[in-house]
Formats: sequence, C-alpha cells, structure tokens
Amino acid sequence: MKEPAVSADPTQTLAFDTSCHLFDGCGFPAPGLHSFLFKPLWGDADSNLYFNKTMLLALLGSIIIVGFFWAAFAKPKVIPGKLQLVAEAGYDFVRRGVVYETIGKKEGERYVPLVVSLFFFVWMMNLWSIIPVAAFPVTAIISYPAVLAGIVYILWVSLTFKRHGFVGAFKNFTGYDKTLGPVLPLSMTIEFFSNLLVRPFTHAVRLFANMFAGHTLLLLFTIASWYMLNGIGIAYSGVSFVMVIVMTAFELFIQAVQAYVFVLLTCSYIQGALAEHH
Repeated sequence: MKEPAVSADPTQTLAFDTSCHLFDGCGFPAPGLHSFLFKPLWGDADSNLYFNKTMLLALLGSIIIVGFFWAAFAKPKVIPGKLQLVAEAGYDFVRRGVVYETIGKKEGERYVPLVVSLFFFVWMMNLWSIIPVAAFPVTAIISYPAVLAGIVYILWVSLTFKRHGFVGAFKNFTGYDKTLGPVLPLSMTIEFFSNLLVRPFTHAVRLFANMFAGHTLLLLFTIASWYMLNGIGIAYSGVSFVMVIVMTAFELFIQAVQAYVFVLLTCSYIQGALAEHH
C-alpha cells in the first residue's frame, strides 16, 4: 500500500505526487492549508524577513495597474484610443456606479481616486488565481484583505470624528436614538461592538473567505482531474476537467463581484461617516 501522495514539505503549493493515480493504491492528495504556504523566494521565514510568491504577485499586480492607467492617460486624447477607452470605462464605472451612487457626487468626488485604486487592486489580486504560472489569488492570504480593510477602517473612524466631533462620533458609532427608551443601552452596546469591532473583521473576511474557498475548489477539481487519469477513471477525469473549466468561469465572475462588494462597503462606511446623525 503506497503512502498518501502528499509531499512532506508543507511549503509546496501543489503538494501532491504526480505519479499517483486512481487504482495505484495511493490516497487522494486533497488540497489543504499546505496549498496556501510558499517557500521564501528571498530571505528566511524564521526571521520574518523574507519575500515570497504572494508578495511578488502583489508587487507585480500594483505595477500592472499603475502601468495600465499611466499608459492610458499619459497622453489623453479627445477621441480616445482603445486603451484609453477601456481605462475610462473602468474609472467611470467605479466613479458613477459606486462612489456617486453611494456617497453622492459632491461629497464623493474626493474619494474617487481611493475607491478606484482599491477596486482595481483587489480585482487584480483576485485575477492572479486564473492566470497561468501565478495560479493563486493573493487575497486568499488573510493579511492582504486585513490591511486593506484596516486602511478603510482608519479612514472611516477619522472621518467620523472629524465631521461630528467626539460626542457626535460616539452617537454615530452607537446608533444613539433616544426614542428607543429602555432598550437604548442594550442597542448602543450592540451597535458599538458591531461597528468598531465586527465591521472591519467582516470587511476583510468576506473577501478572504470567498477567494480562499474558490481557490480550494479549483485545486480540488484540478488535482482530481490528474489523479483519476488512469484506466476507467479517465471518464471521471473528463468530468472533473469540465468542472475545472466551469469553476474557472465562475471564479472570473466572483473575482469581479468581490472587488465590487469591497469598494461598495467602503463607500457605505464613508457615507455613514459623513452623514448627519439625527
């Protein structure tokens, strides 16, 4: 009986024995946490000073986004070319469809650059999942969504204090409403913890969990396609490969949706910070 076809090295992305197939006497090498761990490309992981694959993808993604918009708008034309047209469409979609619709044109204009940057950065980090060689969504590592959610959280809290002062901000965070009567203390306590503690957590986890789950499913069907490529299992392998294609198409949709939801919530928080409390 062969040992389960899982690499002893937990830092390998696709840690499975490529010589292992169905009916070979080895267990199915299911993806797990080891599929989300990477060896440092530079430095030492033990010293916490290193550079790995996800960091490289995040850096390349940032360069791609900046390069794209730089190339599109470096020399803008009245009659835009194809690149400028695509860039303008994307920028206008976020500006009008997200910022203006949520915050309003007057208040929202100053936040358009931030929200556009967040949208395309998150989308690019998600897209790495279906790009050959990269084949990994950066946002499936919780630290990346957590930092982005942290930036939004700091902005939201600072805007609330700046706009309403300490007392007004406290009312904003706690949902103060004197008409609630006896249940007001309980309501304020729940709102306080929900807004200041739960909100940034859910903002980050919503993006992370969707990308983590989507990548795990893609790995599952991809590995299964290879694992069953043996004997009569070839028929099952074909079905699994069809699922890989279906899941890839579905991931394309989810990647864009999650980027949209992330910035939509960002604008919702900003709007709440700017809104007058009654």
